[in-house]
Amino acid sequence: MRQVLVEIRFLENSARVLQSRLDIVTAALSETLTAISTLEGTKGKPIDTETLLPIGSGSFVKAKLADSQNIIIGVGAGVCIEKPLEDSMKDLRLRSSELEKARVSVTQQLSQVLNQVEDYRAHLSDMARKKGGGPVEIV
Repeated sequence: MRQVLVEIRFLENSARVLQSRLDIVTAALSETLTAISTLEGTKGKPIDTETLLPIGSGSFVKAKLADSQNIIIGVGAGVCIEKPLEDSMKDLRLRSSELEKARVSVTQQLSQVLNQVEDYRAHLSDMARKKGGGPVEIV
């Protein structure tokens, strides 16, 4: 019974790690989708057009466009490069697609781990019942 309990604890820790990863991937996906939406909103706008730019947490800053055709986009490791709008949107859509795949994968892994936890809990309850004990509640 002790070994089953250790397995349950291990799987619960794994589930917490996977949930944390899922939160990170979901936040990155949301940020990427916001960037795509913002770029689509600025597409074709003339210089000095007043706009609201999202800065996060549902907040915006008023700004005037200086250049809506060239975008400075992060490429990783704190490095940013200037690219044409269409190329930037293409890169962001690809990033969005990869993040969605990662989100689906982590969600599936989390589901599998949670199912294993439930299986182990049921097995532990069966073992306790067979030994003459009452129902087992794992906290």
